[in-house]
Amino acid sequence: MKSIKLYCIFLISFFSFSQGKIVIEGTVVDAFGTEIPYAAVGILKKNIGTTTTDEGTFLFIVSAQEADDIFEISSIGFETFKINVRQYVQGSNRTIVLEEQVAALDEVVVLSPGVYVKTALKKLRQNTISANHQLKLLYRRWSVEDQLCRYYIEHHINVVDRGPSSYMVNYAVDQRRVSADYRFVKNAQKIHAVRYMEMNNPLRRGLNYRAYTWKKLTPSTYDGEDVLVLEGTKKNKDMIRLYIGFDTYKIYKLEMAKKPETNGKLLTATYVYKKNSQGKLYLSYHVREWQGGARMPENVKRALIASGKKARQFIPIAYRHEVFVLSLEENKKKFAYSGETADKDMAAYAIPYRTSFWKNISLPPETGFFKKNRQELEAHYGVSLETQFEFANN
Repeated sequence: MKSIKLYCIFLISFFSFSQGKIVIEGTVVDAFGTEIPYAAVGILKKNIGTTTTDEGTFLFIVSAQEADDIFEISSIGFETFKINVRQYVQGSNRTIVLEEQVAALDEVVVLSPGVYVKTALKKLRQNTISANHQLKLLYRRWSVEDQLCRYYIEHHINVVDRGPSSYMVNYAVDQRRVSADYRFVKNAQKIHAVRYMEMNNPLRRGLNYRAYTWKKLTPSTYDGEDVLVLEGTKKNKDMIRLYIGFDTYKIYKLEMAKKPETNGKLLTATYVYKKNSQGKLYLSYHVREWQGGARMPENVKRALIASGKKARQFIPIAYRHEVFVLSLEENKKKFAYSGETADKDMAAYAIPYRTSFWKNISLPPETGFFKKNRQELEAHYGVSLETQFEFANN
């Protein structure tokens, strides 16, 4: 198989050793200009970094103390690239070339897919961070009615987690902002959406691998290890796809599509994991969409009838979610516990809007997923999301 190169083009937006702040941002594409999503980027030994978006873009901040550290880029299917922060920034070459890492699995005897899934689940606890650790999450939820986004909520959350082999210990929402509300139904979730992220993960629920028929897809690699891509399908067409390390049995990525157990038509989701400084995996990025329906409120029915339109009994709705893990903290003495801890719908949190926080936080670049929802939200009355933030949060 001929070698494929991966070009990582970085644009340094701001760099100052003297001021102690280094902001590194860029785009990861392949030799054909195709963006590379969900690549891990950062300083591994200090658990600093981020994940590329679905458009291959990324942004992360380091201090002057990390100027002599090594940052690296790891992506499924390619060799991991490593470079000194100072060397990279002071150099003139902003194009990093990575070679495709070809899986050698065709040369060995591969056990049945079910055996690999069973072993990966058995080793889940030892392969992931299973002790209490804190994740700072940027949680985004879009409320959709009639296939159009009509409301947006963004939370900054401190989550104490025990990894995918267990459950979250607690969480606290410390920052919040919302868009204008263009919803008809205003359907509220019974608990915070971060709980649904946890509950819907098959790894946390206890995956019954015997309920699926498994098959091997084209193998890949990750960070020097061959990766089996295994897809399981149930009789009801529920699907799960696991990216499992051939030697370590680490689950680097999970994709799923299923019919929800209650009041839903379809649930699709992706969970991406990356390594900490000890090689243990933790959540890096998550995206999902739940599609269903809700009963049309009586006042909306009357308004439609009064305007000469037909009133429907039900309206199609959906929730679109996107989650970035902004940082990992394993030292319990450094955990942050500030914020509101009540378990309720994301819109019900009455946390004051802090403009300074949202201007100074290291936000990831907008994903294609984000841009699609922004466009739909702004199209209702031609009002930008920034203007909506200004007036909807005061």
